[in-house]
Amino acid sequence: MNSFDYVIVGAGSAGCVLANRLTEDPNTTVCLVETGPEDSSPLIHVPALYAFLVQVEGESKYSYGYDTVPQKEFSSVTLKEGSANITDTLGGTYQVPQNLQEKRRGYQPRGKTLGGSSSINAMLYVRGHKWDYDHWASLGNEGWSYDEILKYFKKAEHNETFDDQFHGQGGPLNVSKIRHENKPTKDFVEAGSKLYKHNEDFNGEEQEGIGFYQTTQKDGKRCSTAKAYLVPALDRPNLTVITEANVNKILIDNQKASGVEYIDAEGQSHILSASKEVLLCSGAFGSPQILLRSGVGPKEEIEKHGIEHKVDLPGVGKNLQDHIDYLTVHKYNSMQFIGTSIKAFLIKYPIEVLKYILKKTGLFTSTIAEAGGFIKSSDSKEIPDIQLHFAPAMVVDHGRTQIWGHGFSCHSCLLRPKSRGTVTLKSSDPLDDPLIDPKFLSHPDDMKDMIEGYKKMMGILNMEPVNKYIKQHCQRPVDINDDADIEKAIRESADTVYHPVGTCKMGNDEEAVVNHRLKVHKVEGLRVVDASIMPTLIGGNTNAPTIMIGEKASDMIIEDWKNN
Repeated sequence: MNSFDYVIVGAGSAGCVLANRLTEDPNTTVCLVETGPEDSSPLIHVPALYAFLVQVEGESKYSYGYDTVPQKEFSSVTLKEGSANITDTLGGTYQVPQNLQEKRRGYQPRGKTLGGSSSINAMLYVRGHKWDYDHWASLGNEGWSYDEILKYFKKAEHNETFDDQFHGQGGPLNVSKIRHENKPTKDFVEAGSKLYKHNEDFNGEEQEGIGFYQTTQKDGKRCSTAKAYLVPALDRPNLTVITEANVNKILIDNQKASGVEYIDAEGQSHILSASKEVLLCSGAFGSPQILLRSGVGPKEEIEKHGIEHKVDLPGVGKNLQDHIDYLTVHKYNSMQFIGTSIKAFLIKYPIEVLKYILKKTGLFTSTIAEAGGFIKSSDSKEIPDIQLHFAPAMVVDHGRTQIWGHGFSCHSCLLRPKSRGTVTLKSSDPLDDPLIDPKFLSHPDDMKDMIEGYKKMMGILNMEPVNKYIKQHCQRPVDINDDADIEKAIRESADTVYHPVGTCKMGNDEEAVVNHRLKVHKVEGLRVVDASIMPTLIGGNTNAPTIMIGEKASDMIIEDWKNN
């Protein structure tokens, strides 16, 4: 069978939601297409092991390891670019290594498996601030205010801890407290709560404050959208799931989408037909990439790659926003922290393995980023604009640089950067990576707020009882009283905290790609349902909001076709 009512492209945080909700009607047929393999690895399901999924250099089985283009506002670095062939005077050739100078690139890992990035992320359940959604509505996006979307957060959720007006019970997505008691993390929360108020629930009445994060875990295992939404639907005869299928393009004729073309693992091309809609759920990088290959987007960008231009939408791939993040890393050789030492491998970790096997508790249930908070970089800010993540482990360069010993990291993340970037095609080849240019720090206000955020973070770390762990810097020390030195440090090592959005923005302006019902402008039978539709970046981690988008989109799709 290759004809369905709906073809969903991408089995990520929103795609799995759609697959479940649309197939609740036994008369509706759905095909879910995913580039990656099934989510079978224990690295996915044992919480703390996710660190090994994102730190891999380049593309791996379960993750895209994208690099951005060189970022103009980052410091320059020296690269060893393999080797160059040199011809000597006798006509022989030999190879010499090349050292190149260029601006530092960013690192952009994204999930490539059932569940998408919800299968490789840090499992933090954060919705963002009420203001974010009211702002979306104020931009002309009817139905997207906080009061209107709260029901979809609640519909998705089964919260083990909170049962009130802000939280749901009985939903597919299990939300729990961290099952790992870590003394340094508790010390961070205690210290931060002296300067800012303690907050038990960042998703409740008030976001501001310091506390522990809620997690998308169930019984000590990751609760991805594949686990929460897809697994319960797999036995439905009206759902077809195809993995290891790379979608080349959406088939569009006379401004109407009729299906998709995909390439299987053997390189063979296939066509899937959609009698009702194609639902594009490939994320902030994948969705604009597929639209451009399909001829939808700015004419010049499409035609330069030899692709037929079909629909003029200049905003495709524009408006990229991402949370830029600076972290401080400190060594403190105590096995209270996650790290590498002979004692840890011989004594601690065998015990922790047993804890996990027998009780699903202990270190292996850690999200690594266990606690944090939402604070204001200055008193003039209306709402929190800085998010903190405290990790009882040394995380340098996304974990790709290994440091022997134990210690901790603390992140300071700018929640609503003013910088805007782009995602474009490198070529027409569907197997090629996109060209990603977040243009980090291109707006001067972002650096100002990052500097103040760093000071606030260090203000907490210098408070008792957490200050006792600051013994040895793993990066160069930064002078907290010198803004120029802080700025230099940020340009040297700041990078993403993995929350790209906005490249198929929702709205009615010239740059908008979809309307408030997520229908692609000028194209019938095509919607985008993922983080790319966010007109502005929300103040927090993006997995929970993307699931909410999937829930709301499901209702809109069903409603539209019921009334059709």
